[in-house]
Amino acid sequence: MNQDILIKNSTIVNEGKIVVADLLISNGRIDQIGSIDVGPNYKIIDGTGKYLFPGIIDGQVHFREPGLTHKGDLYTESKSAVAGGVTSFIDMPNTVPNILTIKSLKEKFKIASKKSLANYSFFLGVNGDNIDEIIKLDTGPFIGISDDGLYFTKKGNLLADSPEKMEKLFANCKSIIAIHSEKEEIIEANEQAFKKTYGEDIPAKFHPIIRSTEGCYEATKRAIAIAEKYNTRLHILHLSTEAETHLFKNNIPLNEKKITTEVSVHHLWFSDNDYDRLGMLIKWNPAIKTNKDKQGLFQALLDDRIDIITTDHAPHTLEEKERPYFQSMSGAPMVQHTLNCMLEFYKQDLISLEKIVEKMCHNPAILYRITDRGFIREGYFADLTLVDLDSKWTVAKDNLFYKCGWSPLEGTTFQTEIKQTFVNGNLVYDDGIFFEEEKGKEIEFDNGNQ
Repeated sequence: MNQDILIKNSTIVNEGKIVVADLLISNGRIDQIGSIDVGPNYKIIDGTGKYLFPGIIDGQVHFREPGLTHKGDLYTESKSAVAGGVTSFIDMPNTVPNILTIKSLKEKFKIASKKSLANYSFFLGVNGDNIDEIIKLDTGPFIGISDDGLYFTKKGNLLADSPEKMEKLFANCKSIIAIHSEKEEIIEANEQAFKKTYGEDIPAKFHPIIRSTEGCYEATKRAIAIAEKYNTRLHILHLSTEAETHLFKNNIPLNEKKITTEVSVHHLWFSDNDYDRLGMLIKWNPAIKTNKDKQGLFQALLDDRIDIITTDHAPHTLEEKERPYFQSMSGAPMVQHTLNCMLEFYKQDLISLEKIVEKMCHNPAILYRITDRGFIREGYFADLTLVDLDSKWTVAKDNLFYKCGWSPLEGTTFQTEIKQTFVNGNLVYDDGIFFEEEKGKEIEFDNGNQ
């Protein structure tokens, strides 16, 4: 365990700078950065011509364990994550059972300690049934609480659709509250209108009209107003519309922001032009919308109204996806390819490497107050990914690691390739080969309970 590893001559991208340097890993942490002599028993990795990034921190995934492990589990999906340069993740509560109690949350951490190849943390779920219990808790031990995905269990579980529940929660809970922001009443009215014309088999291209811009904007506007009233730490998950971006600020540092948001990579990569080709495979909630929305989200990412990039990785089986509209499950697997997608935008001169690292590594650590991760700094955990920016490959079933065995990106050719991923100083992924002896660690954070 934790053999000293010297990465020689890599191009390090970190904290707004790009420099060529050596990096020494010792006892699971970054020991030294600079010009470093080779010592006895060092494992040497030649980073010449390759780029070294901090490990990605993915702030929103659905890895499906416990209870939905026919789709994915904490082993298979963390394996996919590290193959994509993701070294830490925060998983959502919509498993079976939903993670609504301290007991179920502790059990999930126990499972992850035995199975996850990446570092991990978990949101505690909040819905209409347990909100009174949540507001009585000291939420300091939780990285955050969330309602995301719990609306699949039953109607009425979206906080954004219930101002009374938001008032109660926002007034009493001091941890980050991460919410899925859509108004069910607007969505349901749109569903009924399309149902009259198409019955149960509504074409996928109408999904962004059913789960409309109005439904997102009105929910987000109302949630922000209530959060501002109570000075709540509110995080809006997977922003999907250009209109919503104007509700967020970029005139204060992230560590001072109380109201934050994210964009998931599929809302930057796909648009409504892709429904005819991919159909239900790109059915997500909230929906992928127009090219104008995609461009607006990208602009807000660049100018810091949007704080972080996530995947919203949500594997389902192909059989579950290819059903008619109302039966088709929402969500798709993305965690193996998010960095590749963002680097493709870099290749198109749409975003810098420094900004990618800021939004995928630094800012998640700042937003969730994660300890000693997210940056390439001496003394920090050696969560790192080494990338070849000039290596073409094509996504295909035989190079996917998702348990569900498919991707909406199949057939996509990327120009960049993740070569090595280090988690806590351990080389876990090396050019297609996994080393699974060492498991990831529970993410530590300083919530400050404020």
